[in-house]
Amino acid sequence: MELTNRGSYAIRAVLTLARADGDAVVPARRIAREMDIPVRFLPQVLGDLSRAGIVEARLGRAGGYRLSKPADRISLLDIIEAAEGDARRQTCVLSGRPCGHGTDPCDVHEMFYEAQEAILARLAETSVAEVVDGASDPPVSLG
Repeated sequence: MELTNRGSYAIRAVLTLARADGDAVVPARRIAREMDIPVRFLPQVLGDLSRAGIVEARLGRAGGYRLSKPADRISLLDIIEAAEGDARRQTCVLSGRPCGHGTDPCDVHEMFYEAQEAILARLAETSVAEVVDGASDPPVSLG
């Protein structure tokens, strides 16, 4: 799985909102500045997150954005799928064409499918609150 800028910006924006004091409304320019997100692109990302029910906009002079639900009820996968759509790889790692969807799967299809599902499961079980609090399990060392 590889994130586009849109997915990366979405995660950064949500982390900024999760770190805000209480129910504070954070102006878009502050989110852009703190997370190095282009100001012209941020409304699109925040729109994706709003449509997914992750953030809400507050209009007016003191307007901005805030999380629409507690950070412990928002997973990293929720954010990625709000910005990127289905996070599952759609093409074969060997041929670049569809693999295993009504076609004969390639030799490594099953192994890559299982690895992808493990990554998605980890993202689904990791909440924004865990990331902000630094409470998510550290990565497993393979060496």
